[in-house]
Amino acid sequence: MKPFDISAVLGVATPRIRVAAVGAMFIQEGDEPQDALMAKGLCEVIGFEPVREECDKLNARYGPTHRYLPLVIGDGRSRTFHRTNAPMTSSLYAPNDAVLRRFSQLPEYTQVVARSTVETTRLDDVPEIGDVDLIKIDVQGAELDVFRGAARALRDAVVVHTEVAFVPLYENQPLFGEVDIALREAGFLFHRFDGEPHGRAFRPLVSSKGPVAPISQLLWADAIYTRDFTRLAELSPRKRLALATLLHESYQSYDLSAYALHVQDKVTGSDLWAPYLTRLTGAPPPERLED
Repeated sequence: MKPFDISAVLGVATPRIRVAAVGAMFIQEGDEPQDALMAKGLCEVIGFEPVREECDKLNARYGPTHRYLPLVIGDGRSRTFHRTNAPMTSSLYAPNDAVLRRFSQLPEYTQVVARSTVETTRLDDVPEIGDVDLIKIDVQGAELDVFRGAARALRDAVVVHTEVAFVPLYENQPLFGEVDIALREAGFLFHRFDGEPHGRAFRPLVSSKGPVAPISQLLWADAIYTRDFTRLAELSPRKRLALATLLHESYQSYDLSAYALHVQDKVTGSDLWAPYLTRLTGAPPPERLED
């Protein structure tokens, strides 16, 4: 496969991707799926970060195409926000100490230092949200709360990138299976994990790969969901191109990106699939794709 800029195939039809980033705290450069799009000027971001000082850092770091609001996104109810000693582990859910203390390098970063009552805001009630293509969520256990308040945003989106947990690191948090059901009901299918799932060793053992690596137990992962690929013909032409662009630029999912372009050609009469595969493989495709 030969990486290339998808705009070389899409030309002026290359869509500008709109991203809703819920839990947008900056960790490190290149850590977010939209970073590749940002580098090419192909996206704008509306982000939400409840820790005010972290939100201020984000607004200071990025330019006018990015806006970050200090809102707690959820299902619209009043909740207790648990601020921890490591801001990235703060959550609407209390850390589950009975589980966390069994693992290395987890209790040290999940100590609650303050609690406050907050009013959560439904994503659908944020006027700035607009028509989003990618929903990126990192909210430490509150993913299902966000989805419950985002029916309209989920109807618009073509990719959802969300953290999921396999064991309850926070008290009463919904786990991977529940999140998967909610997203499938919203018209998405699981695509793949982004990178390797994360885990830790049970104390007192430590993995030979380091203290933050698992020996066997997986705990959480970033999961990528895309619009149901059996129903791509139901999307608008722009949304199919947005899906293809995100898959190509952010996730290097070239095969599904190519399939989205095949559906685009079939529905609209465009000619994108064959040029895309030619650039990708260095050779023209042997034949047209049949459904």
